[in-house]
Amino acid sequence: MRDWQGKRYWLVGASEGLGRALADVMSRAGIELILSARNEERLQSLAQDLPGKTSCLPVDVRDAKSVQAAVERVGEIDGLIYLAGTYWPFSAQDWNAEQAEVMADVNFTGAVRVIGAAMPGLLERGAGHIVLVGSLSGFRGLPGSIGYSSSKAGLMHLAESMHADLRGSGIMVQLANPGFVRTRLTAKNDFAMPFLMEPEDAAMRIFEHMNTDAFKRSFPLLFALFFRLSQFLPDWLYYRIFSPRG
Repeated sequence: MRDWQGKRYWLVGASEGLGRALADVMSRAGIELILSARNEERLQSLAQDLPGKTSCLPVDVRDAKSVQAAVERVGEIDGLIYLAGTYWPFSAQDWNAEQAEVMADVNFTGAVRVIGAAMPGLLERGAGHIVLVGSLSGFRGLPGSIGYSSSKAGLMHLAESMHADLRGSGIMVQLANPGFVRTRLTAKNDFAMPFLMEPEDAAMRIFEHMNTDAFKRSFPLLFALFFRLSQFLPDWLYYRIFSPRG
């Protein structure tokens, strides 16, 4: 278990769902939090419910100027957690160009903006902790997941590259890949969601991961093994299993 007392973390994507649950876990551990999302009202509501020292900083991760201004206001931090995300389910046949672009921009490019703006300060200090939240859906392409799976796969690949580059730098990079979590996003799904987790359960697993020195954790375990093993299936078999039935 790490000593979290007095640490200062910037949580991007904190206003609801998994972000809100993780903020509660971290605040109770004694971490000072800077909460960011677009909706200031929801951030303020969350801040009032947290036991620890908290401040709110609205930011639009799709806007480079908003991100840069937020980084300047945040100042020196011990860690950064990026779990901003959005989701709409649709297939290639029902392609929604606007929604696909928003998913790519929030789930992946937003992380590139935020981390890119925060990285110079972390490198100057030679210390820091970056946590990215991917998804089991990012291990391999899935039907009906245009935009979301691809953006999460990009985010997971980004974490891997950063981990490779920053080892020994004093900046620790970690990746957490949850399965289905009960949120307003998964409420859009009209299919069965195996191993569906409550946000509080998923948040605790992410925080447990943050207390380790391991790079990656994918959960829940049995569901994660299923997705991990799918990477080793030959294409003909994978797409026979996962392609939608006509």
